[in-house]
Amino acid sequence: MKDISLVASSPRKIRQSNEIAALQALHRAKRLSRADLARILNLNRSSSGHIIAELTAGGLVREVEAGRYRPREHARAGRPGVMIELVPEAVLFQGIEIGVEHITTVRIGLSGVITATQTVPFDGPAHSTADAIHHAVKLALADLSREDLERLEGLGISTPSQLRPDGTVHLAPLLGWKNVNLIDLARQHLPVRVPVMVENDANAFAIGAGYAGLESTDGVTLFILMESGVGGGIVVNGQLLRGAHGLAGEIGHMLVPVEDGGARNLEEIVGLGNILSLYRRQPGRHEASFEDFLADVEERAPEAVAIAETWARALGYAIAQTCRIIDPDRVVLGGSVAKLLPLIASRLTAHIRNAQEASFPIPVVLLNTETNSGSAYGAACMLHQRYLSLESNRFSDD
Repeated sequence: MKDISLVASSPRKIRQSNEIAALQALHRAKRLSRADLARILNLNRSSSGHIIAELTAGGLVREVEAGRYRPREHARAGRPGVMIELVPEAVLFQGIEIGVEHITTVRIGLSGVITATQTVPFDGPAHSTADAIHHAVKLALADLSREDLERLEGLGISTPSQLRPDGTVHLAPLLGWKNVNLIDLARQHLPVRVPVMVENDANAFAIGAGYAGLESTDGVTLFILMESGVGGGIVVNGQLLRGAHGLAGEIGHMLVPVEDGGARNLEEIVGLGNILSLYRRQPGRHEASFEDFLADVEERAPEAVAIAETWARALGYAIAQTCRIIDPDRVVLGGSVAKLLPLIASRLTAHIRNAQEASFPIPVVLLNTETNSGSAYGAACMLHQRYLSLESNRFSDD
């Protein structure tokens, strides 16, 4: 996102910058009075009024009565009790997560609130990249009318993969993808020309968590997304840290010592596949689900507790090693496997302390309980961020 303060001060750029600043302020605050918005923009009431008028004419903001969410159609400017808010349905942003075992789609409006979401089973490794993208885009847009498509302002795609800046998958080992450009494939199946962005699923999860209010704008947060694989995202003072090659936070590939004296990748130990494989070896459990496993851990069934203990030990070791490098204030766990945390949180903390030097602080480990902050939501939020910036398509013809 471009820094508004660095943009050349032509009248056109100043107007664009003020419009973006107004939209960003309204997104953060939900609703503002005209006077409050003018103060935030550091403009007089007249100049701020022109910005509001432009955005109202464009259908992006509207007046509402204080304490209500109904549009006020005939309110006089400046009348006490009149507030300004975004029009949620003005534009749409679509997010997609293509996982190993499922596809999730999420749609949000201008306010950033989810308006539609669905998850369907999908055997990712059994499909080519082209087939997966085709299926995902078709699923995401299936219920959109022609009018809806005209309001679509972007498509975001998240995958468990290493991505280059141009949208090319360098490697997605769990899906079997390599050297394929997801942006090009997605555009082949879009009936309208809109921006397309792609992101690693853990980074998208971190972006979505920030939008859902789970991330402080200060400090350092390590986000760990735990499904079939394990990915990580690092947010520093509200900004995603991608690293030199987009691989920052990839905690799943960390080598963790195991009992036989060797080492395994973290995701091979704490990922969904390994947990279910170990659990299903128990008598009568060959078709058990992850929910069955959680229930047995809660009931303190010895075999299930032993698996959970191995999970906590490996994850605690990896978090401790990561803490020595990035020194996070907090660690946020997300994904289906993260549901194990409340049942074994004390053991995880103990393993972090055991693996960490005494002089290092121990971060707070939190569970992401917000259903709207998965990587599909984050993928949609990436396009929302773009729209609330000077990169927005709104300015392409100015």
